[in-house]
Amino acid sequence: MAVLRIDASILGPNSASTELADLVEKEWTAARPGTEIKRRHLGAEPLPADAWANAIHAGYVPADQRTEAQHGAVNLAGELAGELRAADAVILALPLYNYGISQHAKVWIDLAMAGGENGEKLLDGKPAVVLTTRGGAYGPGTPRDGWDHNTAYLRRVVADIWGAELTLIEREFTLVGVNPALDAFTETAALMRKTAHEAAVTVGRTLATRV
Repeated sequence: MAVLRIDASILGPNSASTELADLVEKEWTAARPGTEIKRRHLGAEPLPADAWANAIHAGYVPADQRTEAQHGAVNLAGELAGELRAADAVILALPLYNYGISQHAKVWIDLAMAGGENGEKLLDGKPAVVLTTRGGAYGPGTPRDGWDHNTAYLRRVVADIWGAELTLIEREFTLVGVNPALDAFTETAALMRKTAHEAAVTVGRTLATRV
């Protein structure tokens, strides 16, 4: 059993998305002690920002005429796509930043797509747990309703393009306690954290016994 875990937070030990992924992994490995966890922390060790462009440009150049950067990018794209293919399941901790997907996660997704075959479902039928967090609130009726350009994109890529069986766990108001302007929402934020943590524990346990 091999599980690929991807983190994209830039907040280190203060990351809410990492905290959720840790809960999923803990329950998963408790239920399946022999599970191999393959890790990439895109926030701590970002992929090269120009790698996707180099991988795409390499497709228009004969292999023996590619630059060193193009060769490296093609190999990296193939490696990332291969990690998704090889995984039996994935845990993706991908927070919202500036109303959209993390730049580090976007580079990873673009490169993995470049490394796969055209139209290939890299996670076809495999369980994927996406854990996404937001500093504020973006639900219906809030001032930021419609400003979340991260979650729908992740659904489209992971479920529709890569073909995974998606479980999505979301947590909002992670900046409560950090930003004084949000102090009025302390109780709401605590409930959201509790709900998300319970969901992470449950999905880690249940998916490990299903795969």
